[in-house]
Amino acid sequence: MTDSDRTDAVLRGLRPAVDAQPAATPELTADALLHGALRPILKLLNLRLLQLTADFARDYRLPLPSAAPADQARLLDELLRRNQRLQHTAVGLVTALLTAPEYAYYRRHRPEINRRLLELLRQRVATQVPAVVALATDATP
Repeated sequence: MTDSDRTDAVLRGLRPAVDAQPAATPELTADALLHGALRPILKLLNLRLLQLTADFARDYRLPLPSAAPADQARLLDELLRRNQRLQHTAVGLVTALLTAPEYAYYRRHRPEINRRLLELLRQRVATQVPAVVALATDATP
């Protein structure tokens, strides 16, 4: 077993199980990467990604604590859609946990995978707005 194989095995072992994973396919596809890697990695990194979003919200002085809940959700969605630094940082956190074959596939299909990954992140943040607001209002970074 090579070092790369060992690293890939460790990375797979870190991932939590997520519901509705399709059966393993012999060939890596965008859907297989989405369900087999991206969703588990996003679940694993959930708190870190919420903290990242909260940090950017605080850095850009978004008025989250004083905004109505619908406005909080809208502000966070706009932040995730428009802030490329935030997008690139989130993509980097997630892709760092891809195995070698997954990363090779990612490199060949970067625009499509990034689109899917960022959409998953927006959905995750949208369902956890109160947690992001709480993290953004916390005085300690």
